This record gives sequence, C-alpha cells and structure tokens, in this order.
Amino acid sequence: MPDATRVGDAAPAPRASWLQQGDAWVLTLDGEWRDSTGTLPEAPVIANPTDIRIDAQALRSWDAGLASSLWQQLDPLARRQMRLDLQGLPQGLQQIVSLALGTTSRVAAPVASAPGRVATLGANTTAYWGEWRQSLTFVGEVLYSVGRLLRGTSDMRFSDLAWQIEQTGPRSLPIVALVSFLVGLIVAYMGAAQLQRFGAQSYIADLVTVGVVREVAALLVGIVLAGRVGAAFAAQIGSMRANEEVDALATLGVNPIDFLVLPRVLALLIVGPMLTAFAALVGMAVGWLVAVGIYGVTPLEYVYASAQALTLPHVVVGLLKGTVYSVLVGLAGCRQGMAAGRSAQAVGDATTASVVQAIVWIVVAASTLTVVFQRLNW
Repeated sequence: MPDATRVGDAAPAPRASWLQQGDAWVLTLDGEWRDSTGTLPEAPVIANPTDIRIDAQALRSWDAGLASSLWQQLDPLARRQMRLDLQGLPQGLQQIVSLALGTTSRVAAPVASAPGRVATLGANTTAYWGEWRQSLTFVGEVLYSVGRLLRGTSDMRFSDLAWQIEQTGPRSLPIVALVSFLVGLIVAYMGAAQLQRFGAQSYIADLVTVGVVREVAALLVGIVLAGRVGAAFAAQIGSMRANEEVDALATLGVNPIDFLVLPRVLALLIVGPMLTAFAALVGMAVGWLVAVGIYGVTPLEYVYASAQALTLPHVVVGLLKGTVYSVLVGLAGCRQGMAAGRSAQAVGDATTASVVQAIVWIVVAASTLTVVFQRLNW
C-alpha cells in the first residue's frame, strides 16, 4: 500500500469522479480511502463498449473497502464487454480487483512494443542454448548417478532395474519384429529390383545383410523405443512431478535421479543391443524370403553370401549404434519427465517433447557415428 499520511498532516478526503477522455472513460481516485470513509460515484451510462481506465496517481492509501467498491462498479461494466485497464491502480489493489473480477481476458494488460527481428532472433537463440545446457546438465547428473552406483552409494533398487528391463525388452519384441519385417521387406525388394537390371541377384544378400545389420536395425529400434518407451518414461515421471511424488522422494532423502532415472537408462543400455540383434535377424530373414521366393536365388547361396558379408566390424558398428540410440531415448524421456510442469497439459507436452527430442538426438548421433566409422574405415 502507499505510505501512510505523515504525522501532523491533515488526511486528504477521499474523492472520486468519472471523466470522459476521447472515446474512453476514466475513474480518478484521490486522497485517503481507509475505513470506508469514501464512496464511489455511480458509473456513467455508456451505450457502446469502450475503454475504462483508472487514474490513481493521487491515491494516498486504501483498504479492502475500496477494493470491494471497485469490484461492484467494474463488474457490471466487464460483463458488458467493456475493456478494463487496471494499470493505474497500485499493484496490490490491482491484483485484488483483477482476481475479484475473474475475467483476465477482459482486463487490459500492459502494452509492450513488438520486438524487432534481432531481438526475436536473440531470444530464440538464448532459449535454444538454454535447452541444450539443461540437457547437458541432466546428462552430467546421470553420470554422477552412475558413479554413485559403482561406489555402492546409489539409491537405485535392482528390483526396479529388473522391472524396467522386462517392460522395455520382452514387451517391445512384437512391435520391433513387425516393423523390422516390413522395413526389411522394403529394403530387400527395392534393392533386388535394381540389382536385377544388371543380373546381380546374387548380391541381394550382401545388400540386405550390410544395410540391415549396420544401419537399419539400429535406427528402427531407436525409433520404436522413442515412441513406445521414451514417451512412457516422460509420462510416468511427469505424472509423479505433477503429483509432487518427486518432491516427496527428495524430502525423504532419496535422490530422484538414482531412484527414477538410473534404472530406466540402464535398462535401455542392456536391452538396446539385444533388440538391435533381433531386428537384424528379422530383416535378414525377410531378405532371404524375397531373394529365394521372388528372384530365384537358391537358399544356400543366400546364406553363404550373407555369412561372407557379415563381418565383425559390421556387427560391432550395428550393435554400438543400437546401444547409443537406446540410451539417448532413455535420457530424452527421463529428461523431459523431470522437467515437466505440474499440470495434465504439461505432462502431455513433456511426452510429445520426449519423442521429438529422442528422434532428433538419434538422427544427429547416426550422422556423427556414420562419418566417424567411415573415417576409421570400419
């Protein structure tokens, strides 16, 4: 509230009046509005919706009585779709009246000048790097959690790890098998159609084996896990944040990263290469069906060519990529869940963001690893 009247000064009497300024009406307030000593004049008869402003620069002090009188005067005007500008009131009185009216959409907010292009670009850049900084901070916290686990001081329960392995591994096999079958069929059929033009059907096995084992299987596993597992992680942890369960864990002295994040990330670290190997086997089997059933390659010839093409570097690269993609999915899902807001909409936004972020990370990692391995002649 404004400062009280100085000792020895006569308290100015409360005064209020309605004035018309152009197309707007202004309610001016002056003096000491305490102990309900003043009354507001009746609002003028306004035919059409217009702007209503309040000038309280000369207001010395106020109490709840003035807030109640303002609400009684302004509420009928707000119901008639008048635009109310309460910026002239003291901040405390402005908040009370706005809350009493309960119509923030009809209360005018302070008008700010539109930011220029440079300012907008700077704000977007700052937000972008702030997001990456938060992600790097979260990855650092997970690494510290792994260190505590290795020292035997972690709050992680191995029963939670076993549960997450069961949820992310065996329960993901059907969808991984279906997607790998269909994508492997596309790769084998399209590749064989081109090789047939040169009479090189015998190289179908090389194309399918190298492509599926080295690249396709890992990418499919990463994308499937992003949609099925990463979104679930974000929704689970985000719901716990909305229900203040994460805060309760911290209050009880349990590290949320150890208890919630670490089991999920380690589970994907374990099941990632297994799912990648399974997806690669399904893809090669589909290639065998296409080559033998459609293009006349003998079964033994396909198996022999696949065995010749399936070298150790291809297997290691494929399994390594599948592991990296799976861990990135776990980090993205848990990171968005831990950063979620405390509402149902915020949980939904975090779930969507986790899938998008996981796929972006997978694409960036795939490009980087491909360039690195090609430079190493792997």
